[in-house]
Amino acid sequence: MEENLKNKYSAENIQTLEGLEAVRKRPAMYIGDINVKGLHHLVYEVIDNSIDEAIVGYCDTIDVVINEDGSITIEDNGRGIPIDYHEKEGKSALEVVMTMLHAGGKFDKDSYKVSGGLHGVGVSCVNALAEWLKVEVHRDGKIYFQEYKIGKPQSEVKEIGTTDKHGTSITFFPDTSIFITKDFKFDVLGNRLRELSFLNKKIRLNIKDLRTTDEEGNHPEKSYYSEKGLKEFVEFLDSSRESLIEDIIYIRNEDTDVPVEVAMQYNTSYTENVFSYVNNINTIEGGTHLTGFRRGLTRTLKNYADNSGMLSKLKFDIAGDDFREGLTAVISVNVQEPQFEGQTKTKLGNSEIAGYVNQAVSTAMKNYLEENPKDAQTIVQKVILAAQARHAARKARELVQRKSALSGAGLPGKLADCSTKDPALAELFLVEGDSAGGTAKQGRDRTFQAILPLRGKILNVEKAMQHKVFENEEIKNIFTALGIVMGTEEDSKAVNLDKLRYEKIIIMTDADVDGSHITTLIMTFFFRYIKSLIEYGNLYLATPPLYLIRKGKVERYAWNEEERAEILLELTGGSEAGVHLQRYKGLGEMNSEQLWVTTMSPETRKLQRVSIENAAEADSVFSMLMGDEVAPRREFIEQNAKYANIDA
Repeated sequence: MEENLKNKYSAENIQTLEGLEAVRKRPAMYIGDINVKGLHHLVYEVIDNSIDEAIVGYCDTIDVVINEDGSITIEDNGRGIPIDYHEKEGKSALEVVMTMLHAGGKFDKDSYKVSGGLHGVGVSCVNALAEWLKVEVHRDGKIYFQEYKIGKPQSEVKEIGTTDKHGTSITFFPDTSIFITKDFKFDVLGNRLRELSFLNKKIRLNIKDLRTTDEEGNHPEKSYYSEKGLKEFVEFLDSSRESLIEDIIYIRNEDTDVPVEVAMQYNTSYTENVFSYVNNINTIEGGTHLTGFRRGLTRTLKNYADNSGMLSKLKFDIAGDDFREGLTAVISVNVQEPQFEGQTKTKLGNSEIAGYVNQAVSTAMKNYLEENPKDAQTIVQKVILAAQARHAARKARELVQRKSALSGAGLPGKLADCSTKDPALAELFLVEGDSAGGTAKQGRDRTFQAILPLRGKILNVEKAMQHKVFENEEIKNIFTALGIVMGTEEDSKAVNLDKLRYEKIIIMTDADVDGSHITTLIMTFFFRYIKSLIEYGNLYLATPPLYLIRKGKVERYAWNEEERAEILLELTGGSEAGVHLQRYKGLGEMNSEQLWVTTMSPETRKLQRVSIENAAEADSVFSMLMGDEVAPRREFIEQNAKYANIDA
């Protein structure tokens, strides 16, 4: 690594494009939002700079520490941000990087061939949104330091000592006047570091939380390192699924301007789990690289199946998604100038990328199938079964769609619809049980709130073939009530939301073990079949209170044990004497007025928006919770449940 450090990386490599003025005025435009997601994106931006150093061979360790005061430190052992004088800007290159938007080595193609980051807004965006930020650079045997407040330097860059280390350390505290929350989540950051370790093999990423300790006085910490990269990523994703073939198929092509890397594995499930990345950014809406992958896979497998004669007895054509049933794959491409589009700006738009990926996958898959005839036959047999199941599912799906008319004709009989016809104003409650559904119907505001009671536990879609999903009565009712259109010739799980009838879909279940199970079943259904509703922020969880606390004429509700203790302290000094304390076990225990005030009224309710911070992690968790493997599920519950009867 010492030899690499001689590589020229100095002020002349730093280019600037524009200032920071707009960032504080419209922070969500740059980092997504000002809540949990945007807060953590600040950390990802800094980490991405370190990853860029690792990609070009100058860094192999990145440390993330959540400090006791709630600030966060990201340190790497790269070359260190240049500190020499920047001729054009008339100041230190470090200050240029930290205070000017779109300034950095990644805009100079000689410094970084490709780089990650949230569309290149960089660390200056983090600086602008930080109450304070301190940067320390270890470079050329010296330590350099600069401090900023709300993006403004408090002094010149100072030389504060000598060192035998190299790299950059950035510590910052988010601006609480901008962010709704300031609390960094250890698990959210850890999941991203794990993902980055898979996408960038042989880099060690460590995280430590100094805010808490366990019973033995140790701070929570994790370390992530992947020797094989994407192959280990697929192993992680499929850890609770049964493999169909023994080996993971691995494709790597670096002979072109666009390096393409793919790892894939077939399993016995009925779902397709394909995750695509561009420069370490998870492209949740797909794009041209995903199109190229699907095209290459389908064409190559179809040619092999035709030539082998295995399709001769099939009486109908095989569709594209038949080749992807039970497939887990990760696609990673490096693109010099990615163009992102789509509703969440995470869809790759560069048209030429489809050809690069198509060619890489076609060539590699052709060779694999010829060299592994036994695996090839197993895969094709799986494809044929998928085609037969899809054929059976089509009639079921068409039946659902015939009922999904915008006029409301053919809506489920149990649906108590709202009177407004404007989807932007309407919300649908999916309510556990007819009893609670009846109470919700009485308590709602019928102008904009619709109620759909669900009988019992809906089908576990994780373990069901597609036609069984579409034939299920409760799921048919959900599809019909929502008014969405499912399926195209190319992709039977494609979703058209043009006729979506409600802006908010709210899952409302009892605050007990059964209610949690039903919520998980419904969320699994949305994640596997209507994921775009989660990605676009349409899905919510209602949060009914756990307690009603009454003293005399005073009534207060508590949503957790901490609130219960606070209310008792306020009313009685902490004693339960003279207090009526009711623990709600189900929605049906509340009358319609109580349900309205606590759980349904937009003025007083506490809705939780369901979001996907990390799609790969979510896939793994749903597969583990709702699949056949008991051991990993038991371990997950033991680690995450505050209280649980695991044998229940």
